[in-house]
Amino acid sequence: MKIAVSCRQDMAREKKRFSSEIQIKNRRARYEYEFLDHFNAGLVLTGTEIKAIREGKANLQDGYCYFKGKELWVKQVHIAHYQEATRFNHDPTRERKLLLNKKELAKLMKASQEKGAAIIPIRLFINKRGLAKLEIVLAKGKKHFDKRTDLKEKDLKREIEQHR
Repeated sequence: MKIAVSCRQDMAREKKRFSSEIQIKNRRARYEYEFLDHFNAGLVLTGTEIKAIREGKANLQDGYCYFKGKELWVKQVHIAHYQEATRFNHDPTRERKLLLNKKELAKLMKASQEKGAAIIPIRLFINKRGLAKLEIVLAKGKKHFDKRTDLKEKDLKREIEQHR
């Protein structure tokens, strides 16, 4: 009897550890870039990577996307090692291929060749079907005065909300 109870407790602990509502965001991107267009892309991952993402152990801060031939790849996205893995664990900062349809890839390739344009990952999430998706944006870098203007607007909104 005691064995069955402890197994149930272990299963309950596992359910809490692997959350289905994962939303890993790159908050700094909104401050650094002006967003022009949004895309949702699939990721080519290994088994230990998806388990680490489900634990919420990923970082998008330094990530960026680039074209290698006609394929879109994401670089510098850090997905931590999965603790329970054997010696076959993944490389945390390896380049990962993004999955988009041909029209989206052509649009991104054309737009990314403009001066100042970049493709930035802003959100990593698990969709309803349980697949890891990466929300990427076509963006242009903000100038210093644009950042100051955004901060002023944010402060004004905060003050208005406080006085209500």
